[in-house]
Amino acid sequence: MINLLAIESSCDETSAAIISDGKIKSNIISSQLQHSEYGGVIPELASRLHQQQIVRVVDAALTEADMHKSALNAIAFTRGPGLLGALLVGTCFAKAYAYGLGIPLIEVNHMQAHILANFIGDSPPEFPFICLTVSGGHTQIVLIRDYLDMEILGQTIDDAAGEAFDKAAKIMGLPYPGGPHIDRLAKSGDPNFYTFPTPEIGKYDFSFSGLKTSMLYLLRKGIKTNEHYIEENLVDLCASYQHRIVSILLDKLELAARESGVKHLAIAGGVSANSELRRRFKDLCKQRSWQAHIPAFEYCTDNAAMIAMAGHIKYLAHEFADLTVAPYTRAGF
Repeated sequence: MINLLAIESSCDETSAAIISDGKIKSNIISSQLQHSEYGGVIPELASRLHQQQIVRVVDAALTEADMHKSALNAIAFTRGPGLLGALLVGTCFAKAYAYGLGIPLIEVNHMQAHILANFIGDSPPEFPFICLTVSGGHTQIVLIRDYLDMEILGQTIDDAAGEAFDKAAKIMGLPYPGGPHIDRLAKSGDPNFYTFPTPEIGKYDFSFSGLKTSMLYLLRKGIKTNEHYIEENLVDLCASYQHRIVSILLDKLELAARESGVKHLAIAGGVSANSELRRRFKDLCKQRSWQAHIPAFEYCTDNAAMIAMAGHIKYLAHEFADLTVAPYTRAGF
């Protein structure tokens, strides 16, 4: 039996998971709610909170899996991309833990792990497939030929989709993180209230900075004539803004699928928990006779289970890291 401990610390979730022969046995997540009062993640605070939580979270993962650390065969951890200070906490802990137990170390790319979260469950995608990976820091369309053979077809040149949600929510006065609040409010709003622009950008690439600016200008114009403009139109603003972001994402994904001829499509990352994206993605795949794959909600946002699955796959491929490995912040694979 192959038992792995996985550690995720790329941003503001401290998470640890246990995987045994490809089956997730535990997935503990400690979210850093302290950032909400600042309206965004404070990197220095994030790294300090990871230091405070990581031992407790790892112990909880072992306890829930009913496993002693002596039964572990390897330690997997998020090497990047992410916040450097946060990554350093997870990297140093994983290296020390692996060294102390005398077992291999496995470094995992955070974005690849989001994609491989689609293999946690009973109906994984077939190769090749295309994955739309959307989170607070990244937006990518990726062609996956095999577990560890991935090619980025397109990605954002500025803001990510999740960042566009959170920043628009902030200027509308919604709490951080704003994406889930926009999703909730949009359910009772009119998506045709306002037509936000679609950026002209490369075939599979994304740009969301202009969309965020468009929201800012719309609110400024509305407030000039009505100081209660945001409150009176909040649900419609959320619905039309979310509608445009989802349309941009799915239009690019549909284009990539049509041109590649791939029949299996997936979404992953924190924004894949968005209810409109999930619904319209399923509808698109049904209309085109494509197979749709979406991770369970608990594996969409940052979590160690996806790191565990990626680590298990790399363990079987004998892809190990040495103790000199250092974290990175770049977005590529």
